[in-house]
Amino acid sequence: MRAGTTIALLAIMAAPASAHDGHAHSGSFPWTIDPWIVVPLGLSAALYACGSLRFRPRSLESRRSFVQRLVTFWTGWFILTGALVSPLHWLGQQLFSFHMVEHELVMAISAPLIVLSRPSAMLLWGLPKIVRRQTGRALASNAMRSAWNCLSNGTVATLLHGVTIWAWHAPILFDATIDSPPLHRLQHLSFFASAVLFWWSVIWKKNRGLAAWHVFLTMLHMSILGALITLAPRVLYGVQTRASETWGLSPLEDQQMAGLVMWVPAGIIYAIAALTLTALWIRDSGKGGAGGTHIVAP
Repeated sequence: MRAGTTIALLAIMAAPASAHDGHAHSGSFPWTIDPWIVVPLGLSAALYACGSLRFRPRSLESRRSFVQRLVTFWTGWFILTGALVSPLHWLGQQLFSFHMVEHELVMAISAPLIVLSRPSAMLLWGLPKIVRRQTGRALASNAMRSAWNCLSNGTVATLLHGVTIWAWHAPILFDATIDSPPLHRLQHLSFFASAVLFWWSVIWKKNRGLAAWHVFLTMLHMSILGALITLAPRVLYGVQTRASETWGLSPLEDQQMAGLVMWVPAGIIYAIAALTLTALWIRDSGKGGAGGTHIVAP
């Protein structure tokens, strides 16, 4: 109860109460203005905005679909930006529980929303004409197509996503990211990239029945990892939890709450996705299909 109350207060309090990098906290949570994060986010937003302005859907149905894609992309983009740039990122360096929230926002919410929006065409059209043509040729090459087909294969993408999650949550590697900005950036990049590959493979590339199985397997191994972190009898992430006591939590409590975030809320998201894909597979089968319909993104 004490741990839950503390986290609730942290989410709404106006001023932090502990030290960060040896300095007393100011009256507000700091934002993370890291050029290695802000520039790619800003560039992707600019390209998508320019690309979307060049599309002029004519039919009412096309306009509705276009608007839906815009809303989906920008929702995912703002969630990603909030996770990496807003005070949530700074809080994640203070508390393991907030760090886990940040990661789940990136992998389980932002990534699937961006994938659902099918942003590739918009981003490509946001480029200058000459660059767009050269990029289009490069992407259409046999080598690039073969590499993409391999990486976005359902089994490969699921394995890559799973290995990425488990590897980075090894205590020695996870703790190392706290004091190493380059390693921390690499962690976030690999989380997001592997999640995009995974969600693309289950939403656009695979049989819906098989896609549901891949999502279920991902939910299962993430829940196991979350349970292992939650039920560990001792602190495994010493560096990540070193500031916990200044926020009213013991290091073990902070670790337990982080594990619960991965175990329960994130597990629910993946379970909903698996059930949705299963329902669509059953619906398609009931229409006379074999459940093997492939969805191809333009």
